Amino acid sequence: MTNPTACLLIIGNEVLSGRTQDANLRYIATGLGKIGIRLREVRVIPDEREVIVATVNTVRAQYDHVFTTGGIGPTHDDITSECIAEAFGLPWEAHPEAWARMEAHYARQTPPGDFNKARQRMATMPRGATLIDNVISIAPGFTIGNVHVLAGVPRVCQAMFDALAPSLTGGPPIVSQTVHAHGLMEGRIAEGLAGIQNQYPLLDIGSYPYYRPGGGGVAVVAKGTDPDEVAAAARDVSVFMRAVGGMPVQGEPE
Repeated sequence: MTNPTACLLIIGNEVLSGRTQDANLRYIATGLGKIGIRLREVRVIPDEREVIVATVNTVRAQYDHVFTTGGIGPTHDDITSECIAEAFGLPWEAHPEAWARMEAHYARQTPPGDFNKARQRMATMPRGATLIDNVISIAPGFTIGNVHVLAGVPRVCQAMFDALAPSLTGGPPIVSQTVHAHGLMEGRIAEGLAGIQNQYPLLDIGSYPYYRPGGGGVAVVAKGTDPDEVAAAARDVSVFMRAVGGMPVQGEPE
């Protein structure tokens, strides 16, 4: 079975400027791996209509799933939702269920909140969108076609992803094992590691040097959908590391 593929679009001028550090990529990538969807590409793009529309149309044709984060709040620069509507050639209009949820939410507040025009933007979506629940702050995300639109605020984004994940069809879970060795440099293992990769063409085997106050080393990660193959590759990496003078340890370096 071939695992579905995904692309993540991180939308926001604040990320590109360095003012805000993205905190959603790791959570989404890890969550997708657990349900057997391979995250194959990540792009960071600005809050610009032409860029968002063109990028969404490009990647939704290339991948089984597209996830977007950011740009669905109440302010003037939160334009992701209307851009998704334009990309699909759909009207951008009040979503009846989202509107009712939010109107009721603000009416229940003490004193009652104002479901004003700014907040109404968060209940305005492409026609036919399916809502993604938001247990943190009510305003939902949505899915249209193969595009899943999530908030940028990490806590809200993660809650939306957790609500969405059970509805996604994946493949075999993607598993990994890590072996690391202090004092062993990446250049020392490069050639032998390429040979191990050739033995396991269906796995992704990567090496990642690390640096600590007490000295550096290298970690090697074997990743794939066959747990037995992943375990066998990790064993081969350990044997090889020991053969070239390293002291391999299972797991991530501390």
